[in-house]
Amino acid sequence: MAQPLPFRQTSGQLWMDGGFIDCDKATISILTHGLHYASSVFEGERAYGGKIFKSRQHTDRLINSCRLMGFALPYSAAEFERAKHELRERLGIEQAYVRPFAWRGSEQLGVSASANTIHAAISIWPMGTYFADKMKGIRLDIADWRRPPSACAPVKAKAAGLYMICTLSKDAAAAAGYNDALMLDYEGRIAECTGAHIFFVRDGELHTPSPEWILDGITRATVMEIAKARNLTVHERQILPDELNSFTECFIVGSAVEITPVNEIKGIAYTPGDISAQMIADYDTLVAGGTLS
Repeated sequence: MAQPLPFRQTSGQLWMDGGFIDCDKATISILTHGLHYASSVFEGERAYGGKIFKSRQHTDRLINSCRLMGFALPYSAAEFERAKHELRERLGIEQAYVRPFAWRGSEQLGVSASANTIHAAISIWPMGTYFADKMKGIRLDIADWRRPPSACAPVKAKAAGLYMICTLSKDAAAAAGYNDALMLDYEGRIAECTGAHIFFVRDGELHTPSPEWILDGITRATVMEIAKARNLTVHERQILPDELNSFTECFIVGSAVEITPVNEIKGIAYTPGDISAQMIADYDTLVAGGTLS
């Protein structure tokens, strides 16, 4: 199988600061504040059959992430939406990953940078299934790093700096032979994976961590919609690690991973079953533009 090209060799166009440019012409200063101080926010979206799933919800969340980081996206939601959809049409990619992002520029390079220009860009590239043979399930390690409380970080922003511990955790999990890592919150409760939310099944009901200290997930909200349509009870609550062996099914959810069952969390086994399969089927229906019957 041919290896994908490094992202620095991406061809085609992207949208940046109000216009469409060739990817190899896109440049930023090496002294950009977003690079040195993580004053950057982003979104991860998917397009299916040429339609970006829940595109406006993602744009609204990006705008809110900017606000939480102390700056404003220099485009209206409508302008940003037009740019996103026109870029996808220009590239002609039907099954795609969409990465909008915004960052502080390079006028000042210090901890404070309130006068810096705010830049924004959108990049799109082909993307299929993140994990092959989903019903086989994936293996999760338990990360050493913990998610911070809202008093220590803007936890509701999809901000670059918050993913530093995610990268460390996922790399450590991969080195240990796992697919991903489950992260605990600052008090040792189940929180989320490095880039996805998590659900558990017990006695035909869903359990998922309370969202106080985690990102407001768009795929997570979609799973809640599916559960409501299927008359499945969902318990949003604090979940402790010693409960992990009381659940029968487990799956993670996110724009990139979609809905992916888990077959192990650090030695605790799960069997991907009927509820996981139903969730995957229903999600596939929704992203393809269908409705649940």
